[in-house]
Amino acid sequence: MRRREFIRLVVLSTATLSPMGARAQQSAPVIGVLGASTAGDYGPMITVFRKGLSETGYIEGKNVTFEYVWADNHYDRLPALAAKLTERPVNVILAAATASALVAKSATSTIPIVFAIGGDPVRTGLVSSLESPGGNVTGAAHINVDTAPKRLELLHEG
Repeated sequence: MRRREFIRLVVLSTATLSPMGARAQQSAPVIGVLGASTAGDYGPMITVFRKGLSETGYIEGKNVTFEYVWADNHYDRLPALAAKLTERPVNVILAAATASALVAKSATSTIPIVFAIGGDPVRTGLVSSLESPGGNVTGAAHINVDTAPKRLELLHEG
């Protein structure tokens, strides 16, 4: 999935799939960011995400709002942070780690959750299949299980 398609997915989820749809039309949609590590670790990703949103007309503080919560590498904090986002409530949750996405999925079955992870979302239980994720969870995964051995082979040959 390309960056613009991913951003469009988040924005469309915010505007149309949320149970807060009526509220989203009256005020700026709220994107909840559930981070497993620190704000500094996510800084580059958030910067690119904001830039992509602005390219589609969504500007933080103008017509979209972010609610950030960070676990600071204390994964035991994730359930309380996810609950905070669902109580806020946000229109969509962005989870950029498998642990964050799994906790968000446990916290709500109605708020759309968009993930960007490095593992297999089917094997971790985030989605039922890649073709048809089902439920309120979707996103992008960088699955390299099949390509990692080939990459090592090429490195060894080089």
